[in-house]
Amino acid sequence: MYSKLDNPVYHSLNEHHEKFCLNFGDSKFYNPEVAAFGGALEAGKENDIAEYSKICDDFLMFGAKPIGNFKTELSQLVCDQYVLEKKINLELTEDILLLTEENQTELLLFVKKFYPHYFKNRTPELGRYFGIFKDNKLVAVTGERMQMNDMTEVSAVITDSDYLGKGYAKQLVAFVSSKIFEDNKTPFLHVAETNTGAKKLYEKLGFDHRGTINLWGVKR
Repeated sequence: MYSKLDNPVYHSLNEHHEKFCLNFGDSKFYNPEVAAFGGALEAGKENDIAEYSKICDDFLMFGAKPIGNFKTELSQLVCDQYVLEKKINLELTEDILLLTEENQTELLLFVKKFYPHYFKNRTPELGRYFGIFKDNKLVAVTGERMQMNDMTEVSAVITDSDYLGKGYAKQLVAFVSSKIFEDNKTPFLHVAETNTGAKKLYEKLGFDHRGTINLWGVKR
């Protein structure tokens, strides 16, 4: 039912995010100004990856291990993949705001403190981002990243370290997931296999563990 999630980058770029797609051989890559990700229907090939490396020198390939001889060893990050099949039943007590162009600079500065390599200046173009403000500043965000015609990834679940323990992430994930359901799509997400705290949160909210997916780091 969710077989496209074996290759979420490839299918996102083949569907809803086609306008961001760069094709190199049998692989598809995001425009590096938007996201430094690539994917192939089976496995990325050395020549395809080498071509993308000319315009993006540090990126991730999702799915099967790329094939070929690479100048530097591929790094591996194992992520757990979750799918949400029904709306989260949670009372929202915080004001959650859609982040617009007026919030762009603040959003970029906030997220890059936590994800400096994988959040680009144009990453907010991938979907909607929502935030919670306290003391006139952005303290928690969650948004949408990869998108297929029938599935959307919940991403950038981040809370400022000074505001942890207040349930902001829980409310944001519930809110964003609800928006995805309103689009008649299924929410999914990725979390590092070692991030047990986040996994417990998602499972408590009702996300079902689908399996693991490998992210292969490629550097020129």
